[in-house]
Amino acid sequence: MIHTRLHSNKQSAAQAVAREIADLIKIRSKSGKPTVLGLATGSTPLPLYAELIRLHREEGLSFRSVLTFNLDEYEGLGADHPQSYRFFMEANLFRHLDIPAANIRIPDGLAKDAARHCADYEAALRDAGGLDLQILGIGRNGHIGFNEPPSAIDSRTRRITLDALTRRDNAVFFGDSTQIPQGALTMGVATILEARRVELLAFGEGKAEIVARALNETPSAVCPATWLQHHPACTFHLDAAAARDL
Repeated sequence: MIHTRLHSNKQSAAQAVAREIADLIKIRSKSGKPTVLGLATGSTPLPLYAELIRLHREEGLSFRSVLTFNLDEYEGLGADHPQSYRFFMEANLFRHLDIPAANIRIPDGLAKDAARHCADYEAALRDAGGLDLQILGIGRNGHIGFNEPPSAIDSRTRRITLDALTRRDNAVFFGDSTQIPQGALTMGVATILEARRVELLAFGEGKAEIVARALNETPSAVCPATWLQHHPACTFHLDAAAARDL
């Protein structure tokens, strides 16, 4: 079952989710255990990352005991490419925190053997004890991570071909649509559903239709976000515009 939480704006939502993460880190640290976070990229989580940085700088929140696993990465883009998700995460979060570099995992878009790399990524996640909390956005076609439709509920970390709508939506970041990679590496739906908590952020009228579908349609591979209805602790954090059709 998906719970919905309405916020006055994206900053309010970011503060609420950041506080949940901070509380989780503190609780886990006191017990001597690491916090394992699943992270997303794109414009949606930027206010959240800005708030986490503020909590670190102004309130002393430490990330030294945090392990992170990013959802996905473009195929063919290395860490120094300005549109790679490794570059994005370093610029917008990691370089501003005290998280050790060894604690950061992001799929390697330059992996020569994508299948082996994805299997190793799954193994590393299992070895870390699984995700305590996964941050998600949602694509207009219902993708979570880069699990494009159709994506089965039992799908695992793998190489996928990007949907035409996803490539059009992301063209703004590349300037020239011909420069957008055709594929990506992504955590699977089953991988995401194994997270102990899922926090999905969606803002603006452009997400209203797909949010309503994710919450109301019968779960199926046609709209991968509908699989979240099977998660026992999933919350959609929405502003009024994104919640318009509910």
